[in-house]
Amino acid sequence: APWHRSLEGLLAQDRPDGMILATPNQLHVEHGLDCIAAEVPVLIEKPIAADVADGRRLVEAAERTGVPVLVGHHRRHNPLVAAARRAIAEGRLGTIVAVQASCWFYKPDGYFDVAWRRQPGAGPVFINLIHDIDTLRFLCGETETVQAMESAATRRHDVEDSAAILIRFRSGAIATVTVSDTIVAPWSWELTAAENPAYPATGEPCYRIGGTQGSLSLPDLGLWIYEGERSWWEPIRREAIAATASDPLALQLTHFLRVIRGDEAPLVSARDGLETLRVVAAVKQSAGSGALVRLD
Repeated sequence: APWHRSLEGLLAQDRPDGMILATPNQLHVEHGLDCIAAEVPVLIEKPIAADVADGRRLVEAAERTGVPVLVGHHRRHNPLVAAARRAIAEGRLGTIVAVQASCWFYKPDGYFDVAWRRQPGAGPVFINLIHDIDTLRFLCGETETVQAMESAATRRHDVEDSAAILIRFRSGAIATVTVSDTIVAPWSWELTAAENPAYPATGEPCYRIGGTQGSLSLPDLGLWIYEGERSWWEPIRREAIAATASDPLALQLTHFLRVIRGDEAPLVSARDGLETLRVVAAVKQSAGSGALVRLD
């Protein structure tokens, strides 16, 4: 494969049909703007930027020029998530009332031998929870307010090892979300969805979405409903929503090719990536100040 000393040199000498940017977060905006200037569609690994202000510059450039910019929130491409979204859109849950989401796992101690992983910006909120926030936005809609607290009491690094978040969606639904990289537990998307063979699958759910007509657990797609009267005195039954397992990263890449050809619009646009980053930034802001943060 051709080797280039810089991205700028590659774009000048060997303009590709599309570009995947998996550079460090701090370079996403600079490199994304280079691709937009060269009119090259680009898939940027999450997060879209290191901070909201820079991310907004990239979004504005993409929307001004019409160059497709996708963000690598690959879980949206997972057929399990697509099936859950369809069930919600079809009204099988009724009006969504509340959500519980867990992102609990244990990163081995040796993971933190790399210095930057013990420093601000490298905690599980930015590295891991951002995926869960994007999935919840995709399923439940936009966020209105966020309140959060963090703790570093277990690992005692300069960055959080655990966080608890309250989210109110614009629909009025509320969510409780917890994340920790120091809990021995089976309840995280990585350990439940079986989408990456690097993580041993547990078969447990990690999300529960509750509505006025039914509740749905993910990623096992267990739908709990009443056949007759909705009453806690009546029998409630579980049915499994069907979905075919498939690698969401492969599906994301196939989708990118169709976007490059002009056959599809981005499933996760630059603005989508920015909105997810805004929620995560609000989590960090609220945890630091103790205040409720509004996203309007």
